[in-house]
Amino acid sequence: MAFSYEYVTAEQLAGFDKYKYRAVDTNPLSLYVMHPFWNTIVKIFPTWLAPNLITLSGFLLIIFNFLLMAYFDPDFLASAPGQKHVPGWVWIVVGILNFVAYTLDGVDGKQARRTNSSTPLGELFDHGLDSWACVYFVVTVYSIFGRGTTGVSVVVLYILLWIVLFSFILSHWEKYNTGILFLPWGYDISQVTISIVYIVTAVVGVEAWYEPFLFNFLYRDLFTAMIIGCAACVTLPMSLYNFFKAYRNNTLKHSSVYETMLPFVSPCLLFILSTSWVLCSPSDVLETHPRLFYYTVGTAFANITCRLIVCQMSNTRCQTLNLLLVPLALVVLLVYLELPPHVEPILLYLLSIIITLAHVHYGIQVVNQLSNHFKILPFSLRKPSSD
Repeated sequence: MAFSYEYVTAEQLAGFDKYKYRAVDTNPLSLYVMHPFWNTIVKIFPTWLAPNLITLSGFLLIIFNFLLMAYFDPDFLASAPGQKHVPGWVWIVVGILNFVAYTLDGVDGKQARRTNSSTPLGELFDHGLDSWACVYFVVTVYSIFGRGTTGVSVVVLYILLWIVLFSFILSHWEKYNTGILFLPWGYDISQVTISIVYIVTAVVGVEAWYEPFLFNFLYRDLFTAMIIGCAACVTLPMSLYNFFKAYRNNTLKHSSVYETMLPFVSPCLLFILSTSWVLCSPSDVLETHPRLFYYTVGTAFANITCRLIVCQMSNTRCQTLNLLLVPLALVVLLVYLELPPHVEPILLYLLSIIITLAHVHYGIQVVNQLSNHFKILPFSLRKPSSD
């Protein structure tokens, strides 16, 4: 078949056959509020509805929010004083759809267990789309404050995006080393909070966020502090605790420091390359094309994370270098060679297309491979034809 490629090796397919889902969720909001809510919601869905279709629907809502906000606030300037603000109804739509997407992400697994259709593919599909949703979610939230005198600079948002991305991959690094997925607290809290903030923004207007939250501490500062604080005071300490607990119990899956830290090689290289581009850009690419730059970095990161998830689920060695870093490295090299400023945006657009097509192709082929391996239809509960 044209353009087909088997990304999942025979060793990994054999590993998927032995896979058992192990996860720990200790978040009070999730345990005592959201799970009872999701247990009620899942009963609304017909039993013929495939869990992966629920997962995909939630992801598409996140993309829709991203595109809707990109239309009304393409350069993150709409929330600045004196600019044409995003209409109130848009904030309401985005807030509702964000919560619906979050709900669908919470009930897809329950639907799988309810219909006795849980498979490793379902978990991979769910977490794989979650890794890509990170960039859509963060960039859409950015429009609440935007940039300018009352907002957050594109450089600060770039740093915050990386904090979110590393917080996400940290959970899968834990599982790669311990065999257990410890669900992060920040996810549920952020989804519920931001959904409410979207609705509040529609009611009070973006001007309300110009005022100090406490003394001279602005809401934009609170936004920044919450992301940094959650990562530094909750996500990272809990990940390290879970890792060292496994170390003390002698249950780590990898004995050497190199093997343990291998999942961070490609993400760190991606950070170094993308940051080098920002610092040496002749046309100040992050200022002139922030949305596209965030998207490109986030999509490359999603591909790195998806490959890690495949490895940790199949109990195989993590890939050292992601090949999507090669075209990025070439672009950064051209930037260092002081290419004409008008060429740089063209390279960014080309790179975003290449990375997007490569990531989508990877996703489709992996889903097809695992569907054929487990003899299932990814978006239907019917059995595939034997013809």
